[in-house]
Amino acid sequence: MHTHINMQEILNAISEPIRRAALAIIWDGGEHCVCELMAQLEATQSRMSRHMKALREAGLVIDRRDAQWVRYRRNPELAPELAAVIDAVLAAEKATQRKTA
Repeated sequence: MHTHINMQEILNAISEPIRRAALAIIWDGGEHCVCELMAQLEATQSRMSRHMKALREAGLVIDRRDAQWVRYRRNPELAPELAAVIDAVLAAEKATQRKTA
């Protein structure tokens, strides 16, 4: 799918808080409808689609059209060392949120 995934593209993609929140949902390994992400993250369809496009272009997620909706899931072809970067960012953010809550 992606012949070359660049670390800078990944860092740019996850620099946006709503994208990290979407990844935290998707990173469970399941498939999630953009409608579900919109509801959980309180985002409009156009805003959510833009964010998901950035994550897809960075190679972090893949999508599948299902009737009028698009479903996203973690890219199974993402290199383990790159998945580890996302795991670490999501874990650190979750820990930080717990401390400030």
